[in-house]
Amino acid sequence: MLRVLDLDESVKFYTDVMGLKETGRDASGRVYFKTHDERDHNSFIIRKADTAGLDCFAFKVLNNATLDELEGKLKDFGVTTERVPAGEMLETGERVRFKLPTEHVIELYAEKTDVGNGLGYTNPEAWLPDTKGINPIRMDHCLIYGPDIDANKKLFEEVLGFTLVERVKLEDGTTDLATWLTCSAKAHDIAMVRHGEPGKLHHVSFLLQSWEQVLRAADIMSMNRVSIDIGPTRHGVTRGTTIYFFDPSGNRLETFCGGYDFYPDMHPTTWTWDEVGAGVFYHDRKLNERFLTVVT
Repeated sequence: MLRVLDLDESVKFYTDVMGLKETGRDASGRVYFKTHDERDHNSFIIRKADTAGLDCFAFKVLNNATLDELEGKLKDFGVTTERVPAGEMLETGERVRFKLPTEHVIELYAEKTDVGNGLGYTNPEAWLPDTKGINPIRMDHCLIYGPDIDANKKLFEEVLGFTLVERVKLEDGTTDLATWLTCSAKAHDIAMVRHGEPGKLHHVSFLLQSWEQVLRAADIMSMNRVSIDIGPTRHGVTRGTTIYFFDPSGNRLETFCGGYDFYPDMHPTTWTWDEVGAGVFYHDRKLNERFLTVVT
């Protein structure tokens, strides 16, 4: 869930430019969206606030028994949890909320109403003709910034069952500057960078199907005078193709495509400090200052 400065302007951006589908609004002023191919009622939520940034990031678990089990593991690990009742968020079941060592709020849930993707579950067509904008397949991952990413990594691995996929080392060759972790067959489901301020968001990423769609997204951004940070280009880390850009409130977003499939027997990939530029932006082999410093 993202905070935005102007709700009407943001709704227009996320529907007309991003091509998300609005699925509801609640009494607290939150606006709910999904991508065209997601089946759950919502994957992305915005609310009006005085500052931009990330309220929370959530992961869906298998069922309520898994939710209970993971909450027990979090408590055994020394993490304080909070139960948010079903219905507090539209079409969403009970949630378990907790804070990471970097002060980011994470939620786990098992139930969300299946509203379908408009194609049905019997003899569906290949795609819907009424899509617009960039039109991503799904909300894919986020990158968070904060101080103690080592403690974050330990919690994700030892409690929630995530696996380290890639990492970037600092100049000392030992300390992690950044880590990428997965809980699925994707190259990453969450990533984190060491940063002095806690609770910061670098970007939320949306998945596209092809490099051609990434290029088309760049055209749509240009047509709509969207502020582009960098791209289209390729990552060394995950090998995905990418554009980074900003919503009207200054929250950084990404359109992402590709990347490899992850298998549990794979070993983590390490990028050394002297090649960090190629790790993040494979073509330019260097970082730009705005990418390193602008967070919400």
